[in-house]
Amino acid sequence: MNDPGNHNRKILKVGIGSLGTIGVQVAKALDAGISGLELCAVSARNLEKAAGNVAGFRHKPDIVPLSELAELADVVLECAPAAVYDEIAYPAVRRGRIFVTMTSSALLNRLDLIDEAKETGARLIVPTGGCLGFDAIKAAAEGEIQSVKLVTRKPPKSLEGAPYLEENRLSLSNLTAPLKVFEGSAREAARAFPANVNVAASLSLAGIGPDRTTVEIWADPGIDRAIQELIVRSEAADMDMRIASHPLRENPRTGSLTPKSAIATLRALVSNFRVGT
Repeated sequence: MNDPGNHNRKILKVGIGSLGTIGVQVAKALDAGISGLELCAVSARNLEKAAGNVAGFRHKPDIVPLSELAELADVVLECAPAAVYDEIAYPAVRRGRIFVTMTSSALLNRLDLIDEAKETGARLIVPTGGCLGFDAIKAAAEGEIQSVKLVTRKPPKSLEGAPYLEENRLSLSNLTAPLKVFEGSAREAARAFPANVNVAASLSLAGIGPDRTTVEIWADPGIDRAIQELIVRSEAADMDMRIASHPLRENPRTGSLTPKSAIATLRALVSNFRVGT
């Protein structure tokens, strides 16, 4: 739903850190026009490629190094590989920007950013991404939550290259039946599968923390999309939820909801109307 009532509100300038599958989708939406938001800058490890990705845009954003996004933008959206997370995150927080991070698994190992934000006035925002139930979990966390468990099922190809599989010499190439490849805490899962468990990391931050949130990861040759099953037991409510994310055509490893969640999060920053916690 578009918001017609923000004409007196300051235009927020948005910088995007990395123009992979998610970043390009968000950049296109901003270039098409979202009232109250302006795409001012983009970046990536390969600046030449980044320039090519926005070559056809109506309004050309500046192409700058990752570490310089925060100098130009009010809002810095991070959707980059974990290897360059620090180049985007720390400058944004130190300059007191609104920092929207898609790689919440990287944030788990950098919780000092939250403390630093309290000093600088920055805001850290983690979009829901490809999951559901965040509003309910945040509400339940105002009381007592006994347990949170996430069961993630993914096509074997989407898990290839994960450090945990390589360290344990686990091959998923010839699976004929579902195989549980990991069970542990959200913190352990973030280290073992840094590119695959942002949902688990985000859930842990919304609820009872990364050490009490339990994660199972299954490689399932019989599915063509990621399936998340969330089981929560709490004082306020018991929750059993399931979502199957349709893969993006451009990159089947990414669910279609993820870039849309980032766009909705940015839109909410300038909206006079809000639904949800």
